[in-house]
Amino acid sequence: MVEVKAIMAGNVWKVLVGVGDTVEEEQDIVILESMKMEIPIAADEAGTVKELKVAEGDFVNEGDVIAILES
Repeated sequence: MVEVKAIMAGNVWKVLVGVGDTVEEEQDIVILESMKMEIPIAADEAGTVKELKVAEGDFVNEGDVIAILES
């Protein structure tokens, strides 16, 4: 299993995938908003979304797990 983690602190502005969705390597999973900038967070590997750990409007810190992917 692969954990997709936040690369910086911010608010979850938009969740782009759902549980069960298949994602490709480097596909955006969520978009964070920090200091009026939109920061896309992408999958490191291809896989299926097993679990989403965040919802739109949540605040995350750098290193927090956003999603878990299954190869």
